[in-house]
Amino acid sequence: MKFRLPVLMCCVSFALPACATVAVTSPTNNSAVNSIVPVIATSTTSCALGVAASGIYVDHSLQYTVAGNVVNTTVNLTPGKHLLVVQEWDYCGGVSNAPLKVTVATTAGVTITAPVSGSTVGVTAGFAASANSTCPAGVAAMGVYLNSALVYRSAGASLNALITLGVGQQTAVVQEWDFCGGSTATPVALNVTGTTITNLQSAPGWNQWGELPPIYDICNAPCQGVNWSMTPNQSAISTSGNSTKFTIGGTTPYADVLWSNPVIGQGNVQGLTDSAHTLIPTLHNFVLDTDVYVSNLAVTQDLEFDINMYENGVGMEWGTECNHLANGVWDIWNNVLATWVPTSIPCVWNDASWNHVTLQVRRLPNDDLLYQTLTVNGVVSPINITVAPKKVPTGWWGMTVNYQMDGDYAMHNNTTYLDKTNFTYW
Repeated sequence: MKFRLPVLMCCVSFALPACATVAVTSPTNNSAVNSIVPVIATSTTSCALGVAASGIYVDHSLQYTVAGNVVNTTVNLTPGKHLLVVQEWDYCGGVSNAPLKVTVATTAGVTITAPVSGSTVGVTAGFAASANSTCPAGVAAMGVYLNSALVYRSAGASLNALITLGVGQQTAVVQEWDFCGGSTATPVALNVTGTTITNLQSAPGWNQWGELPPIYDICNAPCQGVNWSMTPNQSAISTSGNSTKFTIGGTTPYADVLWSNPVIGQGNVQGLTDSAHTLIPTLHNFVLDTDVYVSNLAVTQDLEFDINMYENGVGMEWGTECNHLANGVWDIWNNVLATWVPTSIPCVWNDASWNHVTLQVRRLPNDDLLYQTLTVNGVVSPINITVAPKKVPTGWWGMTVNYQMDGDYAMHNNTTYLDKTNFTYW
């Protein structure tokens, strides 16, 4: 008489491992479970010495072991699909297991990744959050409340926005609404600080120079090969009724024009000369925020936005440029190598329209420069790159905000506007 030997089910001689089974009563295979899963199982074996130990694997990683043949515990699982394997080891060298597939149901809630609750932020802060819902149709929209007033709302299960906050202790609430009529919310407590210089585009004190290739040293007007103008108090193309118009043209290909305002320290004409040298050493966080009108994208080679700081022979330039007609991405400035470094952030402008740009940076305790985030038209892009400072003459003291337009290969006439240009420091 012939018969088939079931694998790992019975033994015919002492040379084979003992027969064993694992019976799991919780959870059941292909079941939906909560994040805390009770696991109950009992093992039996034909090994005369019995079961030595039992264990639980979660996604091929051993998470729990216990002596003997009984398992009665819980495991914590993240939302999604998982493979649970309950396994026994007997004293005869035998091993048997029972695999189970389970799915952890998604729980409703809002997860905020930025800003961190309890942190100190400037009056403009980037908010990033996501939401889950038990509603089968998912999350319909998300929003941000300040002082019980809804200040931002977007469709979908994720939120990425730049929110203007009031100075002081603030509690923001990020909320989700699902397609089933449900809603959940998560609060975030913030300490909002900072001093803001508003409407810098129309403020006095702007310096302006041409820059000619290949050296790009500054050149005072008249600068042969490049011409430019800066005209404040514009209302026809404006978001506030008081924009400033910038133009560039000329005959030298790829010539540039730099406009710079000393917002603090030497050269400042608004009462922030910091002549006692007491303000600059206390400052570590900076936000440059502005509306930008691009009138002709086809000839807009490059637009640059910089924050500069000089103190005790140390120079720090947080330079960013939208390198539109070259590599098509945003670049950041490396002080030490004096060169532009491409990022992975796409350089995308709305043509013949207004755009919004926000650069947030930080000076670290050792004077290294941290590029934190760049926000363009509501899309917050983390940079998180640190570069070293550079040496400058010891007599330099202060901070400047720069705006630069670069000419294209034929120096086509080009016009841009700045409005609501604000600089925040703390």
